[in-house]
Order: sequence, then C-alpha cells, then structure tokens
Amino acid sequence: MSSSVFTPVTLPCGVVLKNRLVKAAMEENMARQGQLPGSELFRLYRAWAEGGVGLIITGNVMVDHLAMTGPGGLALETPEHLPAFSEMAQNAKLNNTIAIMQINHPGRQVFARMGGKVLSPSNVPLNMGKHSKLFGQPRAMTLAEIEDLAMRFDTTAKLAKRAGFDGVEVHAAHGYLLAQFLSPLTNKRKDEYGGSIENRARLLLDIVKRIRQSCGNEFIVSVKLNSADFQRGGFDVDEAANVVKMLEPLNVDFVELSGGSYEAPAMQGRTADQRTLAREAYFLEFAQRIAKDTSIAIMTTGGISRLETAHTVVESGVSLVGMASALAFTPDLPNHWQHDPDKNGMIPKVNWKDKTLAGLATMAIIKRQLRRVGDGKRAKPDSSPLWSLITDQVRTSRLTKRYRQSFAAEVDRFQ
Repeated sequence: MSSSVFTPVTLPCGVVLKNRLVKAAMEENMARQGQLPGSELFRLYRAWAEGGVGLIITGNVMVDHLAMTGPGGLALETPEHLPAFSEMAQNAKLNNTIAIMQINHPGRQVFARMGGKVLSPSNVPLNMGKHSKLFGQPRAMTLAEIEDLAMRFDTTAKLAKRAGFDGVEVHAAHGYLLAQFLSPLTNKRKDEYGGSIENRARLLLDIVKRIRQSCGNEFIVSVKLNSADFQRGGFDVDEAANVVKMLEPLNVDFVELSGGSYEAPAMQGRTADQRTLAREAYFLEFAQRIAKDTSIAIMTTGGISRLETAHTVVESGVSLVGMASALAFTPDLPNHWQHDPDKNGMIPKVNWKDKTLAGLATMAIIKRQLRRVGDGKRAKPDSSPLWSLITDQVRTSRLTKRYRQSFAAEVDRFQ
C-alpha cells in the first residue's frame, strides 16, 4: 500500500525520520538491579527497531530513583549508569531507527508501598475511590525542590545524549508531576507556579529551555502533553493549545498529545467526565484542532492498531502516529503493513466493573507481552486478564522488596 504513513519527515532539529510511525512509551517495569536496563530490555528494543517504526520513544526513565512509578522502572541520574543505557540506545537505533528517551517524575502517582518522595505542586491526594490508599500522600513542593526538579530533568537529558539517544521527550501528561503543575485540579499554589496557565506552565517551559540550551540545536526535544485531563474542572484542550503556543519559541521538535491520568485513564479509552472518545486514535479530534494553530509538529497516540487509522491521522494534518499496545503484541506491525495493509494490531480491553482493577489488568496484560518479547518469545494474544493481574502483582511485590532493600536508607528518610 502506498501511504503517507511511510513518507519521511524532517524535524526542526534536522533529524530525519524514515516514516511517520512511532513506538510510543509503555510502562515496561523490566529494570534490573539498580533501576538499569538489561538484556531483556535490549532484546525488546531491538525487536521494535527491526519491526519498522521510524521513531522509538522509550518507556518512562525517571529523573530521581527515589520517585518511581514502579519498582522495575528505569532511572538515569549519574554517568555510572551510561554503559547500560548506551547499549539500550544501540539496540533501539538499529535499522535506521531514531530513538529518544522519555524522561519523567511521577509526582503524587507513587504507590504507597514503594515509599520515597511523593511530591506535587499541592498536597492534593489521588482520588481512586476505595483504592485511594494504594498511593502515597503527596507533599507540596518548596521552591528549592522545584529548582532541584528542573536541574534533574536537565541532567537526565544530558546523560541521555551522552548515552547515544537522539533526543528526549519531557513527559507532562497522564497525571505525572509536570501535568500536576498544569492542572488546576492538582495545582492550588498561590506563588509564581500557580493560578494562571502561564504560571502553571512555568516549570515545563523552564525545563524545555534548559534542555535545549544544554543539549544543542541538533538534539530532539519534544513534550508529551495532555489534550485534556478528562475530569471536570481539569486541564482542557484550550489550555493545551495555549501551552503548545508557549512552546513554539523554544524550538520544540514535536508535541505528543495524549490524555488522562490514573484517576481518568483516557489513554486506555476511559474518561471521568462522560466525554466519549473515538474507538481508535482517541485524541485525534483534539490533535487536529491544535495542529491547525501551531507550527510545531503534532503527534497523537491512543488506540491505533490499523494502517487505515494511521493513514487518516497523517492525512488530517497530524505529523506523527504513536502506537503502543499494538506494538506490544506485534512489534513488527509496521513491517507487516508494507506487504499486508489489512493486518490489524491487537489492543486488549478489560471490561470489569471496577475500573481501577480493569486498568491495572490492562496494563498487566501489556507488560506480560513486553516481558515475553524481551525473553525472545512471541506475544500471547489470549492472555487472561485475571491471571495477568495476579502474576503482575506477585512480580511487583517481589520487585518492590528488591527496590526497598536496595535503597532502604534513602527511601526510609521520606516515610
């Protein structure tokens, strides 16, 4: 099939992507001891690179090992970490693939059993109903901690460049810390970081400026942004468009538009404000609207599993097509599309009444496929949601014990 999806695109920094298909970030939870990548992740990223995408965005790499979304997550903070991350970059860049590192801080979205730092712009805890106690109570950040955070993002970006990655994506979506600053639901500050959207975006803009200055004009600098929180009174598409406009003068290469948070997992197709998302390309309507009014290239992610949908995204004026879950089950789906354009990818759906458990089960199914590919096996399309959730919880408990033993003295300081 001749499709605009397979046409190259040149980013403002000069980097050329061979096509418009992007492996978007997924929570792998596959780090070895010390929150570093190992052979399983190298094999997984090699599969994606050889599978035909033009760009790979890594899963979360945290800027602080004491603030993690999960015990098997990655963190990059010092030059001692570089050999492992360099090998990860080498595998991700095979087959003329561009690879960038997603860098992040979870803020208040830290499981209580993990311990460590649970920071937020304000002390607003997660509201997960009967599951709220799974998460730590956040503490409002001081100005010194905000400055420290900006320095950490800058440090991790510089290390990503030294490791051989072609750029970074600053994660300011999905309810993580920078999204917490952007959202009026979680940012109740009365200082220069709260109130107006200009103030709530101040930290994100500062981080982007620092990274561009530190890493140079030939390094990809991108931002992942919510098109909306999908919660009443939250960050919405008009504010998202405003933030994109603020990013324009900062030489940002592209903005990825997604949506939601742990409280409203729109990235899994579910909202908390009764808005209905499209069955595929959940956020395309929002991305089209923003793309029309900005010079920055826009990428959208969410539920894309068919070439026809990817083609529609590009033809609508959105430059890049992000895929995640479909590439967990079929890492070489782009290669298949070159000779079989009708092949559909798979995205798991768990329709349990308990939405929190359904979200955890969906993530568990996906992580199970990532581990299988990392072990050199084929994905298992018929994975049981219940069994996947149980085994993931057992595995997470074991990794949490390892994490807390590794960093016991540091983690306990914040209890």
